[in-house]
Order: sequence, then structure tokens, then C-alpha cells
Amino acid sequence: MSRLPDGRYVDDAPYDPQASLQQLERRDLDAPNFVLVWRKFKQHKLGLISGIFLLFSYLMLPFAGFIAPYTPNERNSDHLYAPPQAVHWFHEGEFRGPFIYPIVAEADLETFQWKFVPDTDNPAPVRFFCEAGEYKLAGLIRSDTHLFCAPEGATVFLWGSDRLGRDVFSRILYGAQLSLTVGLIGISVSFFLGIILGSLAGYFGGKTDWIINRVIEILRSLPELPLWLALSAAVPSNWGPVAVFFIISVILGILDWPGLARAVRAKFLSLREEEYVRAAEMMGASSGRVIRKHLLPNFMSHLIASATLSIPAMILGETALSFLGLGLRAPAVSWGVMLNDAQNLASIEIYPWTAIPMIPIIVVVLAFNFLGDGLRDSLDPYDS
Repeated sequence: MSRLPDGRYVDDAPYDPQASLQQLERRDLDAPNFVLVWRKFKQHKLGLISGIFLLFSYLMLPFAGFIAPYTPNERNSDHLYAPPQAVHWFHEGEFRGPFIYPIVAEADLETFQWKFVPDTDNPAPVRFFCEAGEYKLAGLIRSDTHLFCAPEGATVFLWGSDRLGRDVFSRILYGAQLSLTVGLIGISVSFFLGIILGSLAGYFGGKTDWIINRVIEILRSLPELPLWLALSAAVPSNWGPVAVFFIISVILGILDWPGLARAVRAKFLSLREEEYVRAAEMMGASSGRVIRKHLLPNFMSHLIASATLSIPAMILGETALSFLGLGLRAPAVSWGVMLNDAQNLASIEIYPWTAIPMIPIIVVVLAFNFLGDGLRDSLDPYDS
């Protein structure tokens, strides 16, 4: 490519009479759909960063026990409400590697409270790939090896400890296993019911459509939070944490399907009159095949975007129920259970680190919303 004196650019390549002027456009149009989606999704920076963050978060879940320095319910009775400890690298101007200053509890005779004073004369190096409390890797393999541990005779509370002397950082990592998983289970239940009932109502119409619509209207007319509370209170108190977890997930999914079912119904009402649907029916395709092979694929982009936007609602629902004491209960560990210990505003004012579990909830919900916006924009790559 050369530039002429008048400012125009001229291609120096020899003329090829066989070349097609539409080659670039043709290549773009013939590209697989996932290539077009990925090309457009990369332009949505917030969605891309959020997707990478969420992928890392979910990949981390099986290894939460390895990353956490303590087990979720491991107590240190000498360090109740201990403040966060900083990791230092230099001591008196000399590089010492990652270490912490041990904290010593002293009684404050003015406030009649225990205060923790760092012992800056005795830096304690943090241990790596060390043996500590036992946990199950991915819930299956027993192990006691941790990425890092507290030094001998000291503690390593990166985000402080709670009222029972349990490490807040470790409990947040373990709590992510339940809080992030409840959304996936709930959305699976919601999508199963919403897609089936919505497709039946939109494709067949008539009495089927009337009955399903009346059920949707009844469920959507009920106040959501009291209904959550009533269903959660019906769970027997003697059930184990795992059973309660699955019941809460199913409850959230059952209450979330009417919105999706109505969207599927509206889309099917418009698609069932298309010529390719009529052609499939005239060729003898069954109703199930028409729905699976011809109608749902044309609606898949909306379903994927709806899923990413519905998962944070599930996470917030579990957090709200557990915060109110009607969802997951101790000894189960979730972000909502941890916030249940921070209901006292006076306690938060004195020990603000007990409210740290709010931060991962906010970050994860925002990440899912940004990811959903990016997917919603990119799943229709031909829309400019």
C-alpha cells in the first residue's frame, strides 16, 4: 500500500481478476456462530473480565480447603474478635519474606475489652504447603495439606476472626462452595420447569395455555419474601445441612420459573407460525421434535442471558434466608450464615471485619450482571 501525493492510498499488489470483492464479508457471514459471538463478546470489557473472574471463582471451589489456612469451624478461644493481621515482607529494613507479627491479647482497663497488640519484636514467617486441619479436597479426597498456615505459636487471620475465634477468610472460602452452588442448582430447577411449561403453553395454546397462565399469575401475585419465609420455615429443623441446602435450592428454583415460562411462551407464540415450523410439521415431525430442534435453538441466546442474570437472584435469595435464620444453619457455612452473626449493628461498629462477607456477595452479583449484559449483547452477533 503506497500513498499518492494527493493523499490517496493505492494497493501495490498485482491485480487478480479471480479475487472476489466480497471475500471478507463472505468469510464473516460463513463463520460459525460461536466465532461471531466470541468476537463480539471480547469487545465488552466488563463482561469479559467478569466472566474470567467467575470462571476462576468456580474453579477454585473444589480447592477451597487447600487455599484456606484453617478449617471452617476451627476455633481459637484466645483470639475472639481478633482484628485482621497484615502480611509483611521487611522487618527493620531487612527483607524477611512473608511473615506476620504475632498478636497478644491485653485487657483494656478503660473500655473493659480485650485488645490485640502485635508483637513487633518477634516476626513469625508464614509456612507454605504445610499440614494443618483435615478437609476433603473436592468433597472426596481427605487431605491436611494447606497452601499456607499460621506460624508455630501464632495466628494468621488475614480478615480477622469472629465471635468464636474462627478465621473469617477461611470461612468465606468455604462459604463460597454453598453460596455459589445454590444458584446453579436453583437455576437448573427453574429452567427445567420454565422451559417445559412455557413451551407447552406457547406451542399448544388452548386449555393448556390457559391453565399454565393461571398458575403463573397466581404465583406471581404472591409476595415473594413471605412465601420464601413460609416454605423455608416448613423445612424440619432436625434435617442436616446438606438436605437443607438442596431444599433451599429447589425452593428458590420453584419460585423463579414463572418469569422464564412467560418469556418462553411469548417467543413460541411468534415462532410457531413460521414457515420452517409448518414445514417440519407437514413432514411428520412430532411436537417434541419441533420444540427441541426448531423452536428452542432460536430462543437459546435469550435463555443463556436469562440464566446468567437469574443466578445472582438465587444467591441473594439464599443469603437473605440464611441471614434471617430460615435458610442454611450452622454448622453449615455460607455467606448468609456468616452475615447472620453480624446482625448486631453495635457489634459491627466495634468489629467491622465481621461484615466482610458482604464484599464477595456484592462482587459476585455485579460480576454476574456484567456477564449477563455482555452475553445478551453478543449472542445476537448480527445485531449492530
